[in-house]
Amino acid sequence: MIRFRLDVEDLASTRFAISPLSETVFSLWALCDPGRYALHLPWLRSVRPGLGTLDMQLLMSLVGPTFAVPDFLTPRPAVFAPDIDDELAIVRATPLDVVRRDLVATYAPDGLPDRLSGPLAELVTDLCDLLYRYWKAAIAPVWRQIRLLLEADMTYRARRLATGGARLLFADLHPNVRWHDGTLHIDKMIGKHSVSVSGRGLLLLPSLFAYKPVPPMGADEPPWFAYPCRGAATLWATPPAADPNALTALIGAARTGLLVLLEEPLATSEIARRLNVTPSAVSQHLQVLHATGLVTRTRVGRNVLYRRGSLGDQLLKGP
Repeated sequence: MIRFRLDVEDLASTRFAISPLSETVFSLWALCDPGRYALHLPWLRSVRPGLGTLDMQLLMSLVGPTFAVPDFLTPRPAVFAPDIDDELAIVRATPLDVVRRDLVATYAPDGLPDRLSGPLAELVTDLCDLLYRYWKAAIAPVWRQIRLLLEADMTYRARRLATGGARLLFADLHPNVRWHDGTLHIDKMIGKHSVSVSGRGLLLLPSLFAYKPVPPMGADEPPWFAYPCRGAATLWATPPAADPNALTALIGAARTGLLVLLEEPLATSEIARRLNVTPSAVSQHLQVLHATGLVTRTRVGRNVLYRRGSLGDQLLKGP
């Protein structure tokens, strides 16, 4: 069991983030054990042909015999949605003694395989280059769909927090996660340690490929953990194209235009500027689209950003 002890300040600083590098590393689990990841078989079938030029033996060696992965390959994001290049730059700068420690912990109590036993500086460079190539081949082509799914989960969690506080936020993250008396307990873990968050805030990462909570293996790592996001079973569906005239007849030309525009997050004022209409007119349509689940909204500072959700994507593509 791993425990995170949080005081009032820690709860106030609890936040969410999205990590393209963590998702890239976690997706290796699906390659290692497709039977455990039946939901992702369509993705597996689509990406395998493009992996032939990669050093798959080295890539798969990053998953230990207990399905652990080295902590240094999944650094805690410092911003909401870092670029994978920035995350890999952090990995490249990892002290070599930390790299060695994390690799040994991944394979404990066994020794390291030959592919991970060479000079560490060269190994880190090779791993970063390989992970980037793997990201481009397997994750980047579907990253927008994945990110929308992760953001939809965060919107749901934010609503839980707003209506029931931290207790409700943590209540359905995963059956192995429970909140009691100021401590977040993660059961059925290999590690057995307790971490005092101590003003650093807890970071939560929704993940498509995590099948259970994934905290760092080391007790001295910054406090964060990934958890399985909602809706993974819906991600790989590919509905046929729709008749745009039928969609316009259903929800109207103005709302259809909004759905098309909201491929990227936009504030009401920016939407109004692009469409050359008043913000109040835009707000009325957005309220309807949000109430029906076709768009999502997230507050960033003083702005509320709207973006087409997965249901809106499906509606545009058709039944």
